[in-house]
Amino acid sequence: MGHNRNSGQSAGTQRRGSAAALQERPSAQVLIIGGGINGVGTFRDLALQGVDVALVERGDYCQGASGASSHMIHGGIRYLENGEFRLVKESVVERNRLLRIAPHYVKPLQTTIPIFSTFSGILAAPVRFLSHKQGKPKERGAFLIKLGLTMYDFFSRDGGTVPRHQFLGRDKALAELPRLRQDIKYSATYFDASVHNPERLTLDVLQDGEKAGLSSGKQQGGTARASNYVSLAGMGPHGARLRDELSGEEFDFQADVIVNTTGAWVDLTNQAMGAASRFMGGTKGSHIVLDHPELLEACNGREIFFEHTDGRIVLIYPMCDRVLVGTTDVDADMGEDAVCTDAEVDYFFDLVGHVFPTISVNRDHIVYSFSGVRPLPRHDETQPGFVSRDYRIERSVRTGDAAVATPGGKAAVVLSLVGGKWTTFRALAEHMTNDVLRELGLARKVSTAKLPIGGGAGYPATAEGEQEWIKKHMGPGLDAGRVEGLLTRYGTRAEDVIAYLKAGNDASLRSTRELSVRELEFMAQNEQVGHLVDVLIRRTSLAFRGLVTGELLNELAAVLAGPMGWDEAARQSEVRHAQEVLQRYHRVNVHSLVD
Repeated sequence: MGHNRNSGQSAGTQRRGSAAALQERPSAQVLIIGGGINGVGTFRDLALQGVDVALVERGDYCQGASGASSHMIHGGIRYLENGEFRLVKESVVERNRLLRIAPHYVKPLQTTIPIFSTFSGILAAPVRFLSHKQGKPKERGAFLIKLGLTMYDFFSRDGGTVPRHQFLGRDKALAELPRLRQDIKYSATYFDASVHNPERLTLDVLQDGEKAGLSSGKQQGGTARASNYVSLAGMGPHGARLRDELSGEEFDFQADVIVNTTGAWVDLTNQAMGAASRFMGGTKGSHIVLDHPELLEACNGREIFFEHTDGRIVLIYPMCDRVLVGTTDVDADMGEDAVCTDAEVDYFFDLVGHVFPTISVNRDHIVYSFSGVRPLPRHDETQPGFVSRDYRIERSVRTGDAAVATPGGKAAVVLSLVGGKWTTFRALAEHMTNDVLRELGLARKVSTAKLPIGGGAGYPATAEGEQEWIKKHMGPGLDAGRVEGLLTRYGTRAEDVIAYLKAGNDASLRSTRELSVRELEFMAQNEQVGHLVDVLIRRTSLAFRGLVTGELLNELAAVLAGPMGWDEAARQSEVRHAQEVLQRYHRVNVHSLVD
C-alpha cells in the first residue's frame, strides 16, 4: 500500500464513486490490499477470469515502491551473479512481452556499460555467487561482463525484440561517448527497456480490470471494484475493517480470499489482520532527477549502467530533457519516511564523477528526487545488493475472530506476496491469480500473455505511424504538440480524452501548455484523483520534470475544485498539502500564497 505520504482529508470532497461502490456491496470473492503494480496486475487478471474482486489502496495507486522505481523494464543482468537464472529468464521474456503489449509506455532502452579492467573480479565472483556476501568491492572486468551478456542474450533468444550486445574497444567507446573517463578499456552496449510513465501504466492496468468487471455484469457496479485512499483498519467478526481516508468513514468488507500485496508493508498489514508475520526485509532506494544539458548530451541518448567503487550497480539515465541518477540500496527503517537524504545526494554526485570526471554536478541541478522501499524478503547477513529480487507467495488461514469474515462463514485464506519487481508484474499476477483460482475452485478462462494493456491496443508501430495518428486527431485547439502530448500520456486511450475535450468548451491553462480545463475534468471523473498532488506526480510528469510552480498549483486547484467538490477551504488545503508533499518527499520547494 505504501505509506500515507499523500493521504489527509480535504473538507468538501464529494462522496467518491469508487469508495461508495465498496460500501454499497461490502463483499467479494477476493479482496486485494495494496494498489502497486503487482496488486493492480492481479486485480486485472482476476477480473478477466470473471472473479468478483475488490482492491483497496491506502494512498494513491503506484504511490509506494511501484512509483519509486528506476523506470526500467529489464531482465536483470546482475541477477545472474546471484544465480537467479529463473528470474532472469522470466524477466527477459516479460520485458519482450511488455514491449509488445504496452508499447505506449514501454520502449527499447540502449544501455552502455563502461569497463575499466579486463579480468578483475574473476576470483571474487564465485565467492559472491556462492555466499552472496559482498566483501571488499572488486570491480567486475570485461571478461565477467562479456560472460554475463552472452548468457543474457541466450535468455533473450525466444521471442526477442531487441538486438544482441556489442563490445567496443577504448577508441571506439570514446568516439561514441567522448566525455567518459579516458582510462576506459571497453564498453559493452545492449538493449533493455524503459517505462517513462510507470504510474500511468499502472492506471491502465487498473482500468482494464474495471472494464473486464463491468463486462461480466453479474453484480451491481460490476465484479471488479477498486478504490484508492481506502485503508485496512483491522479485522473483526464481520470481515476486514476498511477506512475511507478522504471522508473518515469506516465499514466492514467480507471476502473468501484476501491478497496482501502491500510490498514492504506486508508484515504490518498481516499484523493489522491479527496474524503478524516476519517475511519482509525491504531496502531503500533513492533517485534524483537533474536538469543538466551537459550531462544529458554526454549520455548520447543511452543509459549508462555501471559499477560504482562500492560494488553497487548504479545508473545515469536520460529521460527526455532530464537525467535520472540512481540508485542506492540500504536497509530501510519502516518506522521512518522513505526520503532521499543529503548523504545519498552526495553519493549520486560521486558516481557521476566516477564515469564523467569533467562534468560538474551540484544541488542546483536537482529538480526532483524520490525514494521507495523495495519489497524484499528478510535477508539477515546478506548484503542488500545480493538479496533475491525473486518473489514467492505465502499462504495462511485466518482463524478466531476472522473465522466468520467471509460470505460463506469460513475462515478467510490470506495470500501474502513477498518480493516482486516491475518487470515481472504480469507473470507474477498470473501466478497469484492461479493460486487464488485454486482456492476458489475455479479454472482460468483468459491468458494475459498477449493481451494489449490499455492505450497500447492499436498503438502505432512506427514513428511514421505516430505522426499519422497525430495528424488524424488534430483540430481546433488541438495542434500537433498537444495531440502528441495526449498520445504520450494516454496511448490510444487519448481518443477518449480527445472526444471529451471536443464535447464541451475547453480552455488552455495559463500556467502550462500541457493541460487544459476539460482534460483536468476528465482526470477527476475517470482516474480516481484524490488530491491535487496526484495530478502533479502520477497523472502527469510535471513534478518529475521540475515544472511545478506556485501559479500552476493555484490554477490546477481552482480548476479541479468544481469536479472534486472542493470548497474554498479545501482548495487552499490542497495547495498547502501539495507543497508539503513535494518539499518533504521530493526536495521540491514551491512558494505560493494561495490566491
